[in-house]
Amino acid sequence: METLDKFDLAILGELQADARLTNAELAQRVGLSAAPCWRRVRVLEEEGYITGYRAEINRHKIGLGVLAFVRVDAERNTGDVARKLEVAIRKIPEIVACHYISGTGTFELQVVSQDLESFSQFAREVLINLPHVKDIHTSFSLGEVKASGALPLTHLKK
Repeated sequence: METLDKFDLAILGELQADARLTNAELAQRVGLSAAPCWRRVRVLEEEGYITGYRAEINRHKIGLGVLAFVRVDAERNTGDVARKLEVAIRKIPEIVACHYISGTGTFELQVVSQDLESFSQFAREVLINLPHVKDIHTSFSLGEVKASGALPLTHLKK
């Protein structure tokens, strides 16, 4: 699949909005019959455009009231150091996102916690003890303005 056409874009948009749609509902919304719609979804999955389906959970409802942004400074920015740190980070469920960053620091983490006290304990016992960590710098979310995981598709429309 070299390019996405209007039906593919419509399918991606609809599934980002509601991944629980049945194939029949999805087909109706995008203007296809059920079989071609199902085939397109399968191709989008096989080609890696769709990488998974999951439920969005309200972190506050499950007692995770703190969202922290943690910049991690590694001792040395070598490939081996970064790989060891990546492996360790992937194993920690409280770290819900991790990005390499430019500028000061090596990684930017998004960490969830029950409250400030539990985050403080987590930072002292887990984060600062990650392999090759020199320092950590934390900022806290004071409120979410926008937290959608949906990606914009308008730049793909012809």
